[in-house]
Amino acid sequence: MDYPLLNAFLTIMWVFLWVMWFMLLFRIIGDIFRDDSMNGWGKAGWCVFVVALPFLGCFVYLIARGKGMGERQVRAARRSEQEFRTYVREAAGTSEGAPTGHVDELSRLAELKSHGDITAGEYERAKEKVLAG
Repeated sequence: MDYPLLNAFLTIMWVFLWVMWFMLLFRIIGDIFRDDSMNGWGKAGWCVFVVALPFLGCFVYLIARGKGMGERQVRAARRSEQEFRTYVREAAGTSEGAPTGHVDELSRLAELKSHGDITAGEYERAKEKVLAG
């Protein structure tokens, strides 16, 4: 079997580029459907453009809407994180702004002290109040 090393390298490179191309294509199609500001006709038009003329469609999409792709992804990640935090608060039985129990109050005081918002003496007095009451 005669398959030179350079041919093996070129085959690996082409497979890598092919996989990378499909990842880019799926990322763009996912971004098209994730964008809430675009109406249905716009989404259909971009999908037809990206599927019918994949190279040109992907490059035009990246030029026209590439900056927004990252912003939409960050927004989606923040929304997902906020939903998770809300779920955890609800599951733990605490409300958004008000800590419940001595442990929460002490952790809030420790955070205030570590940020320098209160002094060590104020921290000790507040801690005694929490533990006494």
